[in-house]
Amino acid sequence: MARTYAYSADFDKEVENLFREAEFLGEGHNGIVYEVPGNKALKIFLEKKICKEEADILERVRKSKYFPKIYKRGDYYILREKVGGTRLDHYIEQYGLTEKLSYNLYKLLKEFEELRFTKLDIRCRDVYVEENERVMVIDPKQCYKRKVSYPRHLMKGLKGINVLNQFLFYVESFDEKTALEWEKKINQYYYKENSREII
Repeated sequence: MARTYAYSADFDKEVENLFREAEFLGEGHNGIVYEVPGNKALKIFLEKKICKEEADILERVRKSKYFPKIYKRGDYYILREKVGGTRLDHYIEQYGLTEKLSYNLYKLLKEFEELRFTKLDIRCRDVYVEENERVMVIDPKQCYKRKVSYPRHLMKGLKGINVLNQFLFYVESFDEKTALEWEKKINQYYYKENSREII
């Protein structure tokens, strides 16, 4: 179904010139994204508050290799590095889940801890797999607001494409304690969900 959002952003001269050559990339709940010259992406938001939150996160994590660099921000837009590659779940469906990709996902989640995120989780659709199975985050949301102590959404996504057990098996080979902790928490989550359905 076509969306009927109306976007408006006050660009400066540089961003306005880039936008003249913009190519549509996609649209989500919070905004619309265009590719612009110079391997950059321009995201235009519906809400000022959400734009500010995402821009603040990108500036705070600017030294991390897992996030796109932010070049410029306005009240309703962010100009950032373009992330290439394939969405995580689509990539795994096409090429399978390898030990290397599992390790890169594990390192991404450990980076969240080092960045002092309170939300130690991410959705499959917000992670892209680039060349050499390098992973990048495209849409950081509520990283310092929500409290999630393990990668629940990520594991639910991996379960949905039947690779969760494989992922946990690989993680166990390089960090047994973390793998067991994540497995315990996701099992508790599904047990609670199933209990609700029975009631």
